[in-house]
Amino acid sequence: MEDLLRENANLKENIQRSENQVREYRDMETTLRETLMTAQQMVEDFKINSRKEAELLIREAETKADSLIREAHEKVIKIHEDITDMKGIRRHFKEELKRLIENHLKMLEFDNRREGQDKEAVTE
Repeated sequence: MEDLLRENANLKENIQRSENQVREYRDMETTLRETLMTAQQMVEDFKINSRKEAELLIREAETKADSLIREAHEKVIKIHEDITDMKGIRRHFKEELKRLIENHLKMLEFDNRREGQDKEAVTE
């Protein structure tokens, strides 16, 4: 009977150890599940934040590109205006130069006629 009591006590002790081990494994399983769920949530949050950040970067890039295009267009308009102004200045300069040349030619012709008249007057 003593052997049975000892065996019974050993079995109870084994059962107690097994139950403790099962409890530890269940606690570990719970911890692992919670860790896995937390990791999955973190990954999902990271994806959402990454998408938002990417969308923000794209919007900023589009805004900057629009601004650069607008500035370039304004510069093109300014250059065209400058070209038009320069053409007007060139046309005015050419007209003034032509008038100056024509006046000098008239003065030369007048001077030549006068020299011709002076020579006729001297030969008479």
